Amino acid sequence: MSAIRLLVLGAVRQHGRAHGYQVRNDLEYWGAHEWSNAKPGSIYHALKQMAKQGLLHAHEIAPSTAGGPPRTEYEVTDAGTEEFFRLLRESLVAYDQKIDIQSAAIGCLVELERDEAVALLEERIRRIEEWRSAVTEHYIPEDGPEQLGHIGEIMNLWVHRADSDAAWTRELVARLRKGAYTFAGEGEPFVGVLAEGEENPYATGERHPEDDR
Repeated sequence: MSAIRLLVLGAVRQHGRAHGYQVRNDLEYWGAHEWSNAKPGSIYHALKQMAKQGLLHAHEIAPSTAGGPPRTEYEVTDAGTEEFFRLLRESLVAYDQKIDIQSAAIGCLVELERDEAVALLEERIRRIEEWRSAVTEHYIPEDGPEQLGHIGEIMNLWVHRADSDAAWTRELVARLRKGAYTFAGEGEPFVGVLAEGEENPYATGERHPEDDR
């Protein structure tokens, strides 16, 4: 599973319609270039590929009166919406050590209704516990990593990460049950994207050939 598809679909959905540079700006604003493969080339490639696959509709926009090349604005199609929610739901429950996928899913979490989000996170906890039970049939954390030589340090790392993930997810579920954040159907959502022309304080400053299109 690729985090970039979920991130790009999520960013375009929040705008309604967005051109590539807006999507890139949003993902940098979220810090996604630090914890995922959401680099400029990957973002523009994903936009074009998903347009070819019918997940996005590409609108050709005429050049402004100030000059410059025309830009392509993208809009999520019905198929793209279906794909977005499929990726989101799978990413929330999947336990596979990939922090970029988990982070992308958490960033889009409020697109779901609260009860479904809680249920998916609880399923994630169940899968983590199931994974831990399978691993600890062969590796006993209480005996320390030395039981498997230095390779035991790998198992120790995995178990610690699983325990940390489960604990963090339980805390998130508790916050959601207490009413944290605004979910789908509950009112005005949190605006997590930059308005047209709004300065991005986290921009990398690196230009890409597609930035002006």
